Amino acid sequence: MKFRMRNNSQMKTNILTYILILFAVLQLQAQKKSAKLSTSKPNILFIMSDDHTTQAFGVYGSRLATLNPTPNIDKLANEGIIFDNVYCNNSICTPSRASILTGQYPQTNGVLDLHQPLDVAKQYLPKEMQALGYETAVIGKWHLKNEPGNFNYYEVLPLQGKYHNPTLISKNGKKTEKINFGKGNIRTVKTTKYTGHSSDIITDRSIEWLKNRRDKSKPFMLMHHFKAPHGMFEFADRYKDYLEDTYIPEPASLYQRGNNGSIATRGKDDSLIHDIGSSVGLRNTIRGVGRSLDIDTNIPDHKHKSYQEYLKRYLRCVKGVDDNVKRLIDELKAEGLYDNTIIIYTADQGFMLGEHDYIDKRWMYEESMRMPFIVHFPKGLEQGIRKDALINNTDFAPTLIDIAGGKAPSYMQGHSFKDLLNGAKETKKWQKSTYYRYWMHMGSRHANPAHFGIRTKDYKLIFFYGKFWKPKDQIKQDGWGRYDFDTPAGWEFYDLKKDPEEMQNEYHNPKYAKIVKNMKKDLKKKRKNLNEEDANFPHIQTVIKNHWND
Repeated sequence: MKFRMRNNSQMKTNILTYILILFAVLQLQAQKKSAKLSTSKPNILFIMSDDHTTQAFGVYGSRLATLNPTPNIDKLANEGIIFDNVYCNNSICTPSRASILTGQYPQTNGVLDLHQPLDVAKQYLPKEMQALGYETAVIGKWHLKNEPGNFNYYEVLPLQGKYHNPTLISKNGKKTEKINFGKGNIRTVKTTKYTGHSSDIITDRSIEWLKNRRDKSKPFMLMHHFKAPHGMFEFADRYKDYLEDTYIPEPASLYQRGNNGSIATRGKDDSLIHDIGSSVGLRNTIRGVGRSLDIDTNIPDHKHKSYQEYLKRYLRCVKGVDDNVKRLIDELKAEGLYDNTIIIYTADQGFMLGEHDYIDKRWMYEESMRMPFIVHFPKGLEQGIRKDALINNTDFAPTLIDIAGGKAPSYMQGHSFKDLLNGAKETKKWQKSTYYRYWMHMGSRHANPAHFGIRTKDYKLIFFYGKFWKPKDQIKQDGWGRYDFDTPAGWEFYDLKKDPEEMQNEYHNPKYAKIVKNMKKDLKKKRKNLNEEDANFPHIQTVIKNHWND
C-alpha cells in the first residue's frame, strides 16, 4: 500500500513536470510566432501605368466598363480595396511621378513641369524603405531624367522610351552610350536593347528580378512602371483585331460642351476654342486626333471616326497592360510570394478620352485629375470594399512607409492613409479637400492654360491664371509650346453632386456664392501651408491678386 502511494506520488510529480515542460515549449513557440508576426513585413508591388484613366476600367463603372477592358485588374480590385477619390496634384507625367516619390508638392520638390529632373537626393521613398530593411527596385518608365540612384536596382526607359523594341538603362547594360535627358543634361549610361513590346519587356524584366536578382533575405518594394497606354498608343501586334468590329461608347460632351469652361478656356465669345485644348475633331487648329491618325478631314463624321480609332488604339494598349498584370500575379504565386505581397495598381494621372472634345491630360477636369487606385493584400486587408476618402498622390509615399513599419518623415507633405487599409473609417481630421496645380502654360501642342484649384467630395473650384511660370523676358522658345501666349484669367466652379460631368460652370450663380467664398478661403490656406504661394513668381502673384475677387 505504501509502495503504491509512493508510486502515485511520483507519477503525479512526473505528470506535473511534463505539463510544465510542455507549457514552456508552447510558450516559447508562441513567443517565436509572435516575434515573427511582429517583425515580418509585407512585400510591396507598386504597379503604375501611364495615362490609364478610370474611364478605362470595369470596376470604375464608366461608359467603357461594358467593354470589359480590364478583367484581370478588376479581379484584383474586387478581391481588395478600391479607392474612388484619388487625385494627382499635377496631371502630367514628370511632376506627378516626382510627387509620388517625394511626398511633396512641386514648389517643394522642384519639379514643376516636364523639363525639370528630380534630384537623386530627393528620391526619398526608396531611401526611406531601405532604412526599414527593404530591397528596392524600379523597372519600366522613369521619366525623371536623373539616374534612379537611390534604388538598389533599376532598369528604366530613357525619357519617354519606345513602345517597340525598347532600350532600358541599367547598371549592368550591355552598351555604353551618351543620352541627352534635356537641357544639356547629357549622361553616359549603360543600356540594353530588347526585342518586343514594352509592356511585355518591362514585365519580363520584373519577373527576372523577382526570380533571380533580388535579395531574398529581405522584403521588397518593386515599382513596376508600364509605358502604356501613353499616346499615341502603339499596341502589340497580337491585339490588332481586339475591338475591331466593336462600337466604342462616346461621351455626350464630345459633341455638346454645354457651359463647361470659362473665358479662360474658351476666350471671349469662344474666340480661343481653336487654340486651347487639343481635340478629337477639327476644333483645335494645332492638334486634332483625326489629323494625327490621317483620317479624311472632309468626311462629315470625321470626329466620330477619329474617336473610334483613337479609343480602339488606346484600349488595345490597356489590354496589353491588363494581360501583363496577370503575368505578374502568376509569378508571385509561383514564387510563393502572393499571400505576403501588397499589390497596388495606379496610374500617374488620368486622361481625357474625348470628354468636352479634349484629349491628353493636364486639365483639372475630373477625367484628367482622377487616378485609379487599387490595393490588394489577401493576408491582411479587407476585401471587396470601396473607400471614398480624398487622397492626393503626395499621400502615397507616407502610406508605403507606414505599411513598411516606419513613420513618414516631416519633410513629406502628404499623409499616410494606412488606417483606411486596415478597416478604419475616415476620421474627422482627414483632409476635406485636395489641391491641384498645372504649371506648363500652353505647353506643347496640347495648349492648356496654367491653373490651380481645390476639389472637395462635392465641389470643384478652379482658377486659370493664364501665364507661364517664367516671366516673358526669360522665356526661350524651345519647341515645347507657346509659353509667351498669355490667356485670360478666369474662375470655374462645379457642383459635382448635380453635375459630375462638369457641364455647367456655376461660378457666377449666386446660389453658390457662400460655398465659393469658403472654398477660396480653403484654397488660400492650402496654398500657404503647402508652400504653393508662388514666392518666386511675382508676375503670377499679380494676376492672382488682381482677379481673386472677380
